[in-house]
Amino acid sequence: MIDATHLKAHRTAASLLKKGNAPRRIGRTTDGLNSKLHIVCDGEGRPIIMVLSEGQMSDHKGARLVLNALPLVPCLIADRGYDRAWFREAQAAKGIAPCIPSPRSRKRPSAYDKTHYRQRHKVENLFAKLKD
Repeated sequence: MIDATHLKAHRTAASLLKKGNAPRRIGRTTDGLNSKLHIVCDGEGRPIIMVLSEGQMSDHKGARLVLNALPLVPCLIADRGYDRAWFREAQAAKGIAPCIPSPRSRKRPSAYDKTHYRQRHKVENLFAKLKD
């Protein structure tokens, strides 16, 4: 399973945006300063890969950061934010079946296994535990 969530930066983190500093993985979004945590977890909701990025990075761009480190699994569950042709092709090249619903606006939606997709709550529960 793969997903991402925003992490609100503390108000004093604004000083980290100054030029000349090393990248701090803090980005400006409509809600202020944020970072984004991308996680790949196993079927039990235990984290395997954790990557921190700027807050404005989209989910599918964050997936590119963890693509080479993805474990060999039969199926990768992700939400609609990861529905990109290049991501599906990269998974197929590794022998991984994507379980990603298509956006509602797509004219020809891709098929996915709804029973597998119901397990996605485990990665959401992981984020809830980390944020507490």
